[in-house]
Amino acid sequence: MRDKQNTKQPELNIEEAVNDILKTIDKIREREIIAKRFGLFARRETLEQIGELLNVTRERIRQLEKSIIANLKYSSYPKLPHMDKVEYYFTKYLKESGNIARIKDLGAKFDDVNNHINQSRILFLGSLSPKFLIIKADNHHHSSICLANVHDSHQDVKKHVDTVVAHITDVDQPISVNQIHKDLKKYNPKHIHALANISKKLAHLNKHWGLTHWPLVNPKNIRDKIYLVLKKANKPLHFSRIAKFIKESSFSKNQVTTQAVHNELIKDARFVLMGRGTYALKEWGYKQGTVADVIQETLIKAGKPLSKEEIIKEVLSKRQVKQTTVLLNLQCKPIFKHLKDGTYILNK
Repeated sequence: MRDKQNTKQPELNIEEAVNDILKTIDKIREREIIAKRFGLFARRETLEQIGELLNVTRERIRQLEKSIIANLKYSSYPKLPHMDKVEYYFTKYLKESGNIARIKDLGAKFDDVNNHINQSRILFLGSLSPKFLIIKADNHHHSSICLANVHDSHQDVKKHVDTVVAHITDVDQPISVNQIHKDLKKYNPKHIHALANISKKLAHLNKHWGLTHWPLVNPKNIRDKIYLVLKKANKPLHFSRIAKFIKESSFSKNQVTTQAVHNELIKDARFVLMGRGTYALKEWGYKQGTVADVIQETLIKAGKPLSKEEIIKEVLSKRQVKQTTVLLNLQCKPIFKHLKDGTYILNK
């Protein structure tokens, strides 16, 4: 018996409920079809695999599956064992989650070992009650369950998910559920989170949602993680500090080395070396190039001779180098000319 302090509910035993409901199916072959199609005790099998095993066509297996589930859901439903508890606890957790939840997340509420079999059982039990809508996994949606009194149909759920995805796409930057709620003027923040969570097009980080290919919400490699760290810091950082932040972050599942971070900073054009191992984002207005390049750009932009002090000030705002480094570069006579009044111009 589980400890009373455990947050998971002992009142509903998912495995027991599944076994007792399967016993209500008279024919052994029909029980086997359901168990294999949902993956209740082993991996889920296809219509073709079950058809070959039972020596019938895949279409016949599809028909039988549909008929068995319909009979359980509409004919046997009032007498199905444990369904009162299934509906009570599923409804309770779905309301806490914004009326919709991924099967994976719902499964974690009932078992410490939330594996594929456990999730398949959750899906099976949810399929037997008219109080729930099952959203099957496809290219755009995760396998999910929704309260039927919130949305009219599977298509209705997907339509509202598309609304959230479209708004985030239009905003074109990570956005909080509170801001989405404010912009759309419908749903509540918890429901928006739930809708976004079942979309395979979206990901979230630091309570902000964005498209899955955006590094700011779904960093997939070291370069993306570097970008995220610099973006969040909003200032240039030394590569060792960037590596430290990545190691301590919640989005980094694999350990990275400081050398690997430095190597990626060198390769990626999004990052600009400021000097002394410190890097900035190119999008902040920094450009690749040597100190001499920065001095040239400064003089061209000014369109007039500049004093040593003015040049040093401008270069140090773009590169983290010593003043002596700037002065040494100014001595390059093929590029810069020192005028009698102490100012500098480009040597034409």
